[in-house]
Amino acid sequence: MWLVVGLGNPGREYMNTRHNAGFMALKWTAASWGVRFTRRRGGAKTGSAERFGEDILLALPETYMNRSGIAVRTLMSRRGLAPERLIVVYDDLDIDLGEIRIRMTGSPGTHKGLKSVSEEIGSRDFARIRIGIGPLPTGGDATSFVLSRFGRDEKPLLEEALARTQEALDLLLAGETDRAMVLFNRRKKPLSISREIG
Repeated sequence: MWLVVGLGNPGREYMNTRHNAGFMALKWTAASWGVRFTRRRGGAKTGSAERFGEDILLALPETYMNRSGIAVRTLMSRRGLAPERLIVVYDDLDIDLGEIRIRMTGSPGTHKGLKSVSEEIGSRDFARIRIGIGPLPTGGDATSFVLSRFGRDEKPLLEEALARTQEALDLLLAGETDRAMVLFNRRKKPLSISREIG
């Protein structure tokens, strides 16, 4: 079994903000897979799927970004999952909008949601898909920027990133980690995928 977690903040005031890119990506993927987030478990909205012969639990923590790890720890503990069976999807200000990056371990850096996950589960050894929301405008305030909404002109690049995230997730779940990193840990090639963001 895999646990795939999108990081973000619950509530209408945070919908479609940059800091909720993880939520958006999981909702995009769930729609493609025909999955609905219908149950609340362990402090998160969840939906179940089966991919590549594996059970997948998709989760959107409702504990707010800075406490995301509480829901992740609870879900992992209830299912006896090791960190190696966790994939976390989240926003990254240091990556340009439209691009994603994959890491299998490492420091959470300044991202408070990822830091919470690492601290609560006691490990940094889990996969993460980082969705670019940058760059921060010159002289801009990082906190205000990540809580701002995407502009209409940014929508095509955002959709590309969400589509890439779904493709990367499929590769990771299929055990094709090396291929995923080769494809996405470099400058992107244009995609022609478009879908409404809900």
